[in-house]
Amino acid sequence: MDASTPGKGYERPRSPEGRPLRAVRVGCVDVEETAQTLDRGLRLLQYVADTPGGLTITEAAGRLGVGRAVVYRLAATLSAHGMVRRDPAGRLRLGAGVLHLARRAQPLVADAALPALRRLAEQVGATAHLTVAEGGEAVALAVVEPSWTRFHVAYRTGSRHPLDRGAAGRAILAGRNGTAGWVASAGELEEGAHGVAAPVLGVEGLEASVGVVTLVPLDGATVGPSVEAASAAVARALR
Repeated sequence: MDASTPGKGYERPRSPEGRPLRAVRVGCVDVEETAQTLDRGLRLLQYVADTPGGLTITEAAGRLGVGRAVVYRLAATLSAHGMVRRDPAGRLRLGAGVLHLARRAQPLVADAALPALRRLAEQVGATAHLTVAEGGEAVALAVVEPSWTRFHVAYRTGSRHPLDRGAAGRAILAGRNGTAGWVASAGELEEGAHGVAAPVLGVEGLEASVGVVTLVPLDGATVGPSVEAASAAVARALR
């Protein structure tokens, strides 16, 4: 196959308007060929991320629609940057370099969510938070306290709890199944604490929820729609 001919399973990159991009040669480099390699590498990284048990070279080649030799080259490049690794069984798994990128991205995610969290905290009169999944735990990535209440929950950024306990974690689990809507909890994490949360949906690579927590019972029928609106606003800010 000629180097300039797209391989099997390859879709030519498109412009934001949806038009196929032309091949452009800069010096001795074929830009379309470079874009094809980048596209394959990013797709391989996504496939590995989406497969908890890891991928064999053959499985990866099948998903990409390319030969094993191509996957070996892509994996070697990603491995050199710490993005993937080979386990003792030879399966491709995510590398530690992905954690570095994730840590750099988290402050940006938190900053984008703050306006919606501020509005929610002031509207409901309760501490608002953006919580993300990290392994089997829910981690508070951003927290905003209301300015006008005499008492409110002091909720620390970085606080962790099991995903299957509390409104924030259970909303994330619901989001994994594509289930929208709000989730309520009472006393699951702290005695006397009440929470309402909704998943942040439609943001690629992000498992998160937006919620509020307070020391008084919450009327889900009243607070739930406000929490859902805030989670939708966060999703729009991150797309």
